[in-house]
Amino acid sequence: MCLILAGLFPKRGEKVSIFAISDLHLSFGVDKPMNIFRGWDNHTDRLCANWRRLVKPEDTVVMPGDFSWGLKIEETLKDFEFLEALPGKKLILKGNHDLWWSTAKKLREFWQENNISSVDIIFNDCAVAEGKAIAGTRGWFYDDTGSKKVLLREAGRLDASLKAAEQTGLPILTFLHYPPVYGDSVCNEIFDVLKAHGIEQVYYGHIHGAGFNNTVKEYEGIKLQLISCDCIDFTPLFIA
Repeated sequence: MCLILAGLFPKRGEKVSIFAISDLHLSFGVDKPMNIFRGWDNHTDRLCANWRRLVKPEDTVVMPGDFSWGLKIEETLKDFEFLEALPGKKLILKGNHDLWWSTAKKLREFWQENNISSVDIIFNDCAVAEGKAIAGTRGWFYDDTGSKKVLLREAGRLDASLKAAEQTGLPILTFLHYPPVYGDSVCNEIFDVLKAHGIEQVYYGHIHGAGFNNTVKEYEGIKLQLISCDCIDFTPLFIA
């Protein structure tokens, strides 16, 4: 199933864009300051200023994971209110720290009850925005430290999302939270799904700071781009 976002068909002559940024790590509702990490001082102010400078109300911003430090959905309300005040439609994928994540039904009910109207999720499906099909999932570890069961489940979710995107007949934009390739390690189960669907570009998050030095920009013909907010100067990256 593909969610079709409002604003898919803009007014004639109106240019619309898709941006992406990952790992916002917001904590307006919990005590989890990010300024303890180097380079994260005033990161929400910087993010807000850059976002407002670039993103228009009719644009779409994709955020593949680690949106909020809240443990329960109720603890994310202030974070979503911050996001709601920013321009554009927002699509969120799950990250490893998004412990607040619940069922799609419960999340959408929570947003509706709290007047959060510009946010939705991609989870076992895809979304259509600005003539593109947006697909993806969280992904999993690129080594043998994680659960095989979870890894196979994530590979299945990626496959389901990409199949839904293919059914639209539109160009596909693919997002993961975990990198499918990092340093000398490859998450073969995830990468095999990408190859099977002919994906040529993947955007991902999860990696921060000095970890950027181990990122791989291309592997077996698939381009890989890190979009964690501290690695792109807390500025939404223009995608399409």
